[in-house]
Amino acid sequence: MLTLKEKIIAESKKLGIDKIGFTTAEPFDYMKDSLLEQREKGHTSGFEHQNIDERLYPELTFENPKSIISIALAYPTKFHGEIPRDEKRGQFARASWGLDYHFILQDRLKKLIEYIKSEASSQQELESWAFRPQVDTGEYVDVAVAQRAGLGFIGRNGLLITEEFGSFVYLGEITTNIQFEPDTPVPNGCGDCTRCITACPTSALLGDGRMDAKKCLSYQTQTKGMMPKEYRKKTRNVIYGCDICQLVCPYNQGKDFHFHEEMEPKVEEVFPKLVPILTVSNRQFKEQFGHLAGSWRGKKSLQRNALIALANLGGREALPDIIACLDDGRPVIRGTAVWAIAELSKRQPEEAIERLTLLKETESDEEVLAEIDDALLTLTTTRKKKRSKKE
Repeated sequence: MLTLKEKIIAESKKLGIDKIGFTTAEPFDYMKDSLLEQREKGHTSGFEHQNIDERLYPELTFENPKSIISIALAYPTKFHGEIPRDEKRGQFARASWGLDYHFILQDRLKKLIEYIKSEASSQQELESWAFRPQVDTGEYVDVAVAQRAGLGFIGRNGLLITEEFGSFVYLGEITTNIQFEPDTPVPNGCGDCTRCITACPTSALLGDGRMDAKKCLSYQTQTKGMMPKEYRKKTRNVIYGCDICQLVCPYNQGKDFHFHEEMEPKVEEVFPKLVPILTVSNRQFKEQFGHLAGSWRGKKSLQRNALIALANLGGREALPDIIACLDDGRPVIRGTAVWAIAELSKRQPEEAIERLTLLKETESDEEVLAEIDDALLTLTTTRKKKRSKKE
């Protein structure tokens, strides 16, 4: 006769859960010093749950916790369709392909809980059972739960690496007052490999599974203010997220799973034309991107990133559209447009110098004025070099 745990594992496969593991609800207090140090050094993103104790002690957010069930769903890593070359296009990181993974995981967790409830042997047992599902917007450090539940190990890039699917997995968990036999934690498997650390364009990875989150390009694409100049060219044409540390990982080579229809990418969603993004309406934004995980910060961040991507791609044909952004009511868009214009006008700086000089007389925002000054310095220096070469 199957145990409840064995029945749950069997049902999880029917529900489309690619990997499942069980661990105790014992504290994760071994991480406390590390989390405090990261906060003190300013290495956190601000997107994390802010109460560190609640991240470590399940009993602070759940009454009488006994076990945590951890699940993983594998997502696609390669686009098998054709990407048109008609216009300059941006791209979303793979974790934002298809329907927002929060919705997918919440659906699987809900169905799994419903199944567990159906296995109660009596009404009294059913009423005594309690469950609390969460995806990565909850308190827990998801990778720590998954590692202890035997799903995989935490790599040098801070991501969970599974044997079957590499690190291309979404994670979720259920806290419950049901006692389950825990699975065996997976030991670290990185060995001497440091490919992710070497490949990170901003040196965000610290080498021990932690990172300076504010240096991460994924974080930078999700901020709402001016992106610091040192990150702009490094984002290339990516307008949301970053895959670099995953793409170079040996455990991810050859991994490409298409198990879930709702995760499948559509070209106009995950490789969108950049120019239309600059003037996209709220309704159009919601229709094209609203269901993606990469839409959660709203359209302003993506519009800013689209300006940066156009500059990085050398999209001079988009200059009229970028110039139109100088009239935008949002300083972030105006300031980023100034930078993009300067980047695209280095070969022929005269017109841009004249335009930005006039703009400086009417602009009042300090950040935008700083961008104008920097752009004028770049362009005038370029003009001097051109003239000296002619002489």
